[in-house]
Amino acid sequence: MYSPARWRTLAAATRGRNLLLTMGLLAAAGIPGVADAYVGPGAGFAFVSSFLVLFSTLLIVMTSMLIWPFRVLWRALTRRAVVKPKIKRFIVCGFDGQDPQLTDKFMAEGKLPNFEKLAKMGCYKPLKTTFPALSPVAWSSFATGSRPARHNIYDFLDRDRRTYLPVLSSTKIGAVDKFLKLGPFRIPLESPEIRLLRKSKPFWTILGEHNIWSTIIRVPITFPPDRFYGAQLSAMCTPDLLGTQGTFLLFTTRPADATFKEGGMRVQVTMDGDRVAGTLLGPENILREGNPPLEIEIKAELDRSNNTAEVHFGDESVNLELNELSDWVQLTFNAAPMVKVRGIARVMMTEMNGHFSLYMTPIAIDPDKPAMPISHPGYYSVYLAKMQGKYSTLGLAEDTWALNEEVIEDRHFRELALDIDDERKEMFFTSLSKLRKGSLVCVFDATDRIQHMYWRYIDKGHPADDGSPSDCRDAIEEIYVRNDKIVGELLDKIGPDDLLMVLSDHGFASFRRGVNLNRWLLDNGYLHLKEGTDGSSDWLRDVDWSRTQAYCLGLSGMFFNVKGREAEGIVESGGVAALKEEIAGKLNGLRDEANDEVAIIEAFDTRKLYSGPYLENAPEFVLGYNRGYRTSWDCATGVVKAPLFEDNVKAWSGDHCMDPRLVPGVLFCNRDIDIADPALID
Repeated sequence: MYSPARWRTLAAATRGRNLLLTMGLLAAAGIPGVADAYVGPGAGFAFVSSFLVLFSTLLIVMTSMLIWPFRVLWRALTRRAVVKPKIKRFIVCGFDGQDPQLTDKFMAEGKLPNFEKLAKMGCYKPLKTTFPALSPVAWSSFATGSRPARHNIYDFLDRDRRTYLPVLSSTKIGAVDKFLKLGPFRIPLESPEIRLLRKSKPFWTILGEHNIWSTIIRVPITFPPDRFYGAQLSAMCTPDLLGTQGTFLLFTTRPADATFKEGGMRVQVTMDGDRVAGTLLGPENILREGNPPLEIEIKAELDRSNNTAEVHFGDESVNLELNELSDWVQLTFNAAPMVKVRGIARVMMTEMNGHFSLYMTPIAIDPDKPAMPISHPGYYSVYLAKMQGKYSTLGLAEDTWALNEEVIEDRHFRELALDIDDERKEMFFTSLSKLRKGSLVCVFDATDRIQHMYWRYIDKGHPADDGSPSDCRDAIEEIYVRNDKIVGELLDKIGPDDLLMVLSDHGFASFRRGVNLNRWLLDNGYLHLKEGTDGSSDWLRDVDWSRTQAYCLGLSGMFFNVKGREAEGIVESGGVAALKEEIAGKLNGLRDEANDEVAIIEAFDTRKLYSGPYLENAPEFVLGYNRGYRTSWDCATGVVKAPLFEDNVKAWSGDHCMDPRLVPGVLFCNRDIDIADPALID
């Protein structure tokens, strides 16, 4: 349950460990988390940044206006004569997760005429994805043209070699330690460190070095944003206002006898007749001693005769109908005189008779007044908001966990996902209309999220489909048709001097059965538990590292406990190769006897897959699961006490965290290409 005391405990538990991951962290990855990892260092960071962002943004705008004439003159004087380029505009439209098998199926049925048209103009080919086939890895390779050992992103998660706890792989966020005390307040004397851990230059930076403009919209692993000649709106791993990767809230009068297993928190409210009262706790207020959470008072007045309510969030009010989502609601937290922190969320009243419950999406950073650096230049997010209104800034914006926890229904998740898709579409086509020359890249997430949540409806007999009626059984076909319409609009707007690529980072498949390889390592003597524990604790807290040789963390990797690398490593460096051969010999072709199927096709040795300066950070194996299989929910969170194989009965029923050879993406281009078997890094 949600309370100021518990909030401070959670913040203290995670501060300094960079546990921005949590359950919400991997909303796009399918890793659930635990309540005591919800609040990361980003919670305090959100507030400090809001204190500093306004001043710095105004300074940047004024400076840019003053030096702009001189920059134009300098470029004119130093511009070299160049050969006329073959193209004026390079346009990339990314549909995260679009699968070639489904694309072929819907094209054959005549449902994707614009994709067919684009293929005939140039080409259409399967596109090899990365090892592993995870979005942060794949899009980092797309951006940099390099493999993980050169861009340093191997998964959503990495491990802290000192504590064996998971950390966010793409971003490091530090704390603020220096303050000036002023009465009851503390004034920060420094900005918190926030650093992108992706290495290698993305192509838009290289283009910028040659005075070629790029607009980059919501390409994953761009938080904090790159600094280059162009504009960028950050995407995956941009946190919410609480500093997590997406924590939904349920305000309810129901007893606090249970907590959500995944991605959400319950908030107790009181009801007196037709009046409801409660408190929304926001980010930590580090301007005050003890870092108490910021608060907004919530009041609701119910009209049960019409199934409506008027809900007040501080000074903001919204009229709600039962089971209908609101538009964006602005949430304003007062931190100090003249200092406010703003976020936005959508809300929905899910019950009002007998009990009252109010669902709130994760609180996104307000793009009009961003509390963190979510765009480059800093005012770009504000510009977009002025052009089209409020929009989601959260990296993993679609609230998959609220659907998994049955807080919202199928139709609500689809509405949220398609509304975000519409926001992205408006950004994309507005940017395209203003681009005279240069590059434009935009990634649409809805294909990936909708396939994750509704694959159970296209896979007959999926354990998660109980046959209940749902108006979302055609949701996957619907999103492919929507993508086709976007392609049609693009074809109407490009000219002979434009190069258009439409691509996806990976494909998709069913996720029917989960595999807990930490349990396998335990059963086979490679992992051991502490005396008196049973392996039920999360994040491998029950593991006896003094006797453990190997462990799994995240969605795709197996690590060895190497002496001199991990804090309590026991595997000698000279013995790594032999241990790899031994474990791979047992894992390759691992069978699920209950279903009479191969669960793991191959454990890929990363030292044979990659080469580069960051190879030391790679796991020892990337695990190549068969179609229908994936890391189990328990294994992903470090719970050892669980079955080796178990049915996946969650709404999250489709996935791509398997052998990358089984889930290629797609590539459409309006010109033919000279590579017969292209890969994403090409």
